[in-house]
Amino acid sequence: MADTTTTSSDYLEKFKSYLKNPKGFILAAEIGLCLIINICYAASVHHVISYVAIGGMITAIIFFCVYMMELDKKFQRISWVWTDLFRTVIDAAWFIIESLYLMIRWPGYGAWVAGSVFSLIAGLVFAYDAYTVSLQIKSTRQNSDTAALTDAKV
Repeated sequence: MADTTTTSSDYLEKFKSYLKNPKGFILAAEIGLCLIINICYAASVHHVISYVAIGGMITAIIFFCVYMMELDKKFQRISWVWTDLFRTVIDAAWFIIESLYLMIRWPGYGAWVAGSVFSLIAGLVFAYDAYTVSLQIKSTRQNSDTAALTDAKV
């Protein structure tokens, strides 16, 4: 029988090593920016709850855990790369739209403006993440096309 016990130090080591990975760093930045946005909106005069930031943070945490614990390799029925691309494109669009709307529409309260600026930065980080995921999809397709051509010639 296999030993399936895992200690908390194993998860801590996985966490530390995944943060050094570029994808892990981007996901951690997304989570941190969403948390800062929520704090800024909570401290504003109007006490706005940003559902965009909450949703973005929850989805980034889910994907961080999936990739950190390598669940994407265990559950292969889900196309994790395409799901991640869909998530990042939607979140980037929502953050950019929300930040521009709040910068144009509302008066310049300090926490409100800070939340709007961080929301724009988060939109750009999500857009960069979408770009890196699309490059990953493109390289995977090129590799599979090359392999198909090689198999056809043999």
